[in-house]
Amino acid sequence: MLIDDYVAELNGALAGPQGPKRDLVVEARDSLVDTADALEADGLDRVEAERVAVTEFGAVSEIAPGYQVELTAVAGRRLGMLMFVSLPITVAMWSVLWRIYPADDVVWMHQPAWFAPVSRLLDIIQLGSGLYGGLVVLALSRGSRWIRRPRLATRSLGVLVWTSLPVTCGLALLLSYGMDSPNTLTPLPSMLANLVTSAMWGMQIYGATRCVRITRS
Repeated sequence: MLIDDYVAELNGALAGPQGPKRDLVVEARDSLVDTADALEADGLDRVEAERVAVTEFGAVSEIAPGYQVELTAVAGRRLGMLMFVSLPITVAMWSVLWRIYPADDVVWMHQPAWFAPVSRLLDIIQLGSGLYGGLVVLALSRGSRWIRRPRLATRSLGVLVWTSLPVTCGLALLLSYGMDSPNTLTPLPSMLANLVTSAMWGMQIYGATRCVRITRS
């Protein structure tokens, strides 16, 4: 069927989150089928009705760019919201744990002079990245009418994640190295916090990879 071939070609031309992509393709197919049904009811045979419907809908090369802009914005909003929510949660989670299971005062007194500034820098990077994610979400939703190139906003999120995560990991390892005494966190809270942090980092990397990939051209 001409419509099925057209829809398959459109699906292959688009890249982005599977759910929204599937919705756009299904919507396009439904529109084509409705048009073909109406033309068939007017007396055209099915093959000719589908041919006319596809022709009126437009070539994939003409339709796909508009759909791709929407999918790119969706990917950016998803990653931006993930950053806006997960990064402050990570900072707050570890801050609360250190308040519940604080190290001895003597331990803190023997930390290197760089320990506190590095710890503060780590928090600033994470909170700043989360804030930027929130701003991009706002820009790609309510401010979308003023953004001429949403692809750049989406791509900037992916680049930011791939740039900041190695720095974040490095600073976290540096802080662990700077601790003069064993970790005072009890095993279960520490394990759960590390699992949550790793899961959030994994989701950010996945989202960032997708954002970079679909904005490559």
